[in-house]
Amino acid sequence: LFEISTDKVDAEIPSPAAGVVLEILNKEGETVAVSKVVARIGEAGEQAAADGAAAPAPAPAAAAEKPAAKPSDKPADEVAERTAVAAREESARGDAAAAPAPAAAAPTPAAAAPSRPTAVPAAPAPAPGSVEERVRKYSSPLVRKMAQVEGVNLEELSGSGTHGRVTKRDLEAHLEERKSRPAPAPAPVARPAAAAAAPAAAAGGFSVPAYVQGEEVEIEPMSKIREITAAHMVYSKHTSAHVTTVFHIDMTRITKIRDKVKNAFFAAHGTKLTYMPFIFSATAAALRKHKKVNASIEGNTVVYKKRINLGMAVAMDRGLIVPVIPDADQKNLAGLAKTANDLADRARAKKLLPDELKGGTFTITNPGVFGSLFGTPIINQPQVAIMGIGTIEKRPIVTQDADGADTIAIRTMCYFGITYDHRLVDGADADHFMNDVKKVLEQGDWPELQPFL
Repeated sequence: LFEISTDKVDAEIPSPAAGVVLEILNKEGETVAVSKVVARIGEAGEQAAADGAAAPAPAPAAAAEKPAAKPSDKPADEVAERTAVAAREESARGDAAAAPAPAAAAPTPAAAAPSRPTAVPAAPAPAPGSVEERVRKYSSPLVRKMAQVEGVNLEELSGSGTHGRVTKRDLEAHLEERKSRPAPAPAPVARPAAAAAAPAAAAGGFSVPAYVQGEEVEIEPMSKIREITAAHMVYSKHTSAHVTTVFHIDMTRITKIRDKVKNAFFAAHGTKLTYMPFIFSATAAALRKHKKVNASIEGNTVVYKKRINLGMAVAMDRGLIVPVIPDADQKNLAGLAKTANDLADRARAKKLLPDELKGGTFTITNPGVFGSLFGTPIINQPQVAIMGIGTIEKRPIVTQDADGADTIAIRTMCYFGITYDHRLVDGADADHFMNDVKKVLEQGDWPELQPFL
């Protein structure tokens, strides 16, 4: 029926019932509240429901798009569950303490709802500590990030969302209004000119137009996922002290093992064996030893994560998405391969559920698949490190022969770069972590592959 895009997921919503779309109630790109009717479904040739007709099942907050021509081939109960999960995720996002989420209503025949959403009378002020108060206070993660960067207290704003929740549109309107106010005269402060100019630039007081009048350009709005990614990346650079270090790792041994077993592995497990399961396994083993790298920062405290949940960046035409492999340290190569391949396939098909993008503690991105030697990726907040994998290729390397003499050899090599938050992770911490990853990849044993060797 349409796609939803939030700061957690970008997914397709299939129809909960058979029929045709009779009426679309929202424009493409519009932000819609959870449980609001966005469209009506009926029989071919039927007119849109008049006043007094029942509404279909509530849909999650969404950008309503043109209906797809082919009907969903998913069972109705699976579709309802997928829609319910997305709705619960959006509803609960403002409250990490997780108040009970509304259950998705079952599809009902068209018989008792107005043809257009009616005006809702103003609700009384929510009681302190209630679900309504927490929803209003905390808003969505994206809005909170924007408010933190811009120095805005959300509790001082009046929101237009559910229970007075401040939406992104509310915050943008407030920022525009703030820009139009006359700037107060600055108090005289004795400081260098360069230092005085820095806060103004950081606060967005300086901008350069993207194009000039008469220039030949093509303009289109950002997709929701691109817009969210942009905000998240700027927030991360503003938050973390980014430092990158690069290691050169010999992948020759793994290449030989993989070449020997990949066909038998596929026959036994029904999934491809790429380099990534080896890398996931080595990374998870190193994270068990280096808890600083598997942590987050909350104010002046450090939050050490007990579970090792690896985020894997998946590149798509519409943007970047990071599904999560939960408890990666508890999976063998076959489990890692199956989970990673399944997540990547469903991410590209827009079939991921919101829960599959939550809870990552460390992220791995693989620009090398596109030919990049190495990169300096941006940390995926609230994590404190991200690893980038360069292209894996044969290179001439200086090695030693059995007698200890130097010689030139052709080896399969790869650059591994780790970007870390220097507020918590020091250079020595990152290097010790990467040395352990390197040791496993170059010398590790893979007992589960022995039957195929």
